[in-house]
Amino acid sequence: MAAKIKQNVFISEDDQFLFAQGTHYDIYKKLGAHFSNEDGKDGVFFAVWAPNAAEVYVIGTFNDWNERSHPLKKIGPGGIFTGFYPGIAEGELYKYLIITPKGDKLYKADPYANMAELRPGTASRIFDISKIKWSDATWMKARAGKDMNSQPLAIYECQIGSWMKHPTGEDGFYNYREFADRIVEYLSEMKYTHIELMGIAEYPFDGSWGYQVTGYYAPTSRYGTPEDFAYLVNLLHKNGVGVILDWVPAHFPRDAHGLSEFDGTCLYEHPDTRRGEHPDWGTKIFNYGKTEIKNFLIANALYWIKEFHIDGLRVDAVASMLYLDYGRKDGEWVANKYGGNENLEAIEFFKHLNSVINGLNMGVMTIAEESTAWPKITAKVEDDGLGFSFKWNMGWMHDFCEYMKLNPYFRKNNHHALTFAMSYNSAENYILPLSHDEVVHLKCSMVNKMPGYHVDKYANLRVGYTFMFGHCGKKLLFMGQDFGQEREWSEARELDWFLLGEPLNRGMRDYVKELLNLYRSNRAMYEIDNDWGGFEWVNCDDADRSTYSFIRKSKDGKKKLLFVLNMTPMLREEYAVGVPSSKKVKLLLNSDDERFGGNGHVIPESITPKPYECDNRDYTLNFDLPPFSAVVFEI
Repeated sequence: MAAKIKQNVFISEDDQFLFAQGTHYDIYKKLGAHFSNEDGKDGVFFAVWAPNAAEVYVIGTFNDWNERSHPLKKIGPGGIFTGFYPGIAEGELYKYLIITPKGDKLYKADPYANMAELRPGTASRIFDISKIKWSDATWMKARAGKDMNSQPLAIYECQIGSWMKHPTGEDGFYNYREFADRIVEYLSEMKYTHIELMGIAEYPFDGSWGYQVTGYYAPTSRYGTPEDFAYLVNLLHKNGVGVILDWVPAHFPRDAHGLSEFDGTCLYEHPDTRRGEHPDWGTKIFNYGKTEIKNFLIANALYWIKEFHIDGLRVDAVASMLYLDYGRKDGEWVANKYGGNENLEAIEFFKHLNSVINGLNMGVMTIAEESTAWPKITAKVEDDGLGFSFKWNMGWMHDFCEYMKLNPYFRKNNHHALTFAMSYNSAENYILPLSHDEVVHLKCSMVNKMPGYHVDKYANLRVGYTFMFGHCGKKLLFMGQDFGQEREWSEARELDWFLLGEPLNRGMRDYVKELLNLYRSNRAMYEIDNDWGGFEWVNCDDADRSTYSFIRKSKDGKKKLLFVLNMTPMLREEYAVGVPSSKKVKLLLNSDDERFGGNGHVIPESITPKPYECDNRDYTLNFDLPPFSAVVFEI
């Protein structure tokens, strides 16, 4: 330890009371391992919650893993054990040795550790996050005043370890700092507004992608230290890119060093296996009715927001938390006190969580990955909603993917698949996700979902992405899909960047870049996403020709964009679409342009509407609509 430590960390009776009540939102500053000064001596203060333990010891590299030399003392009825030991340096590995009343020994990583040993090691590592320096004040101040519902939100979902492999790095990983320099350049060029990072909280198994967490307060050591992770966030902010983390309060793994049966009892998980275990996933479920567990999770959300300046949390597997019978057969679940399948404790947890985060007034988003029709996910808590900022629109995603996979001949019989989402669009604040889940487990990459010859697949995907960006709802694309990644995603290899040597892939990347630029520079595409005031069908009934046309409008109605989509390989000569006025329209985007890999059908840069009725409008726009194409006009 280089600098003199000034703080004296201890746990007061007030700390114990608030933790027991579930409202100690800074509990991570007390539990865990923290540098402290006691009686003029620098050292580390250890504190762990293990109410059913008979004895607790801290063991580590600083005492050669001696199991009896560093005991912790139980300080009160709440079950917290603490101890201060001088002379321990940053970087030391440690675990808690917990002796159960039966005399069994459990070797546990610290639930509140700020860093972990690189897997396959399972120990915690002492790290001082208070030394992290920030220079993103401008971003943070601007964020606090934003309502993201009326702002552009285009998210790049990314898994650091498989985005790009380092030729000589540990496990082929770029560290957080090296990744930062490369990803900032890419995101700035492509014009994404945010990045969503998978698998940041520490996890033991690479194949879980970070969705089975053992270190909720520790940025994974696969890519460096917490300070390195902060560098990544800081650099993204300074370059105008927000950071969203995947957050997993739904379940945790059974690994012996983790939270499972932490003090010899079901401390973090629900003791009834019908509520405490996922039969499909083989994982444990948090006990949301226990105040200390709610405190652990809510404080963890605030930890990422306050200590690492995170702009949003995408909450994984929300549906599995809300429904007591999720993934279970009859007889495998227990009804709530009213006889229903709603998890009342999880509902209260979400309301508590979102109330606290919204109360910070920091402009931080919470995003629910929720796949059912549960009502009021994004409604305010005071209106009996759950209080999330956004909900992933899994219904839109499913309908979109199923439609786009169809042979164009059969699309006319499924025309409704692309119009249905607007019938419920105002129910929530939606994000349209094409996430990692859609390009794994034999589902094919996005481009290989598409029908037809090789060139047709890319043309189809360009039209599909245009529909996505024009449709109401914020946007999310998983890495690689913006340049036409052809293989399914695997965490074991990098994206197929070599494909950018192919014209169709370069064209796809350039097209998505154009879409992102169009999206960010036209407020008609994002100001009103959850109301019919921002969207108007021109013709949603042309099933026989599988064409769609609609208008996006700005809040003041002064900016309007017309989208026209042809989902077949047929050229529609002199295609007619209704427009509201005789004002000359300006072509903004043509997906069939040669520079995007299209056939190069020319559409005039400006067209004057003709004064006759079409689509129940007084004027008509005529142009040749190319096969498998999307056209966007400013009207």
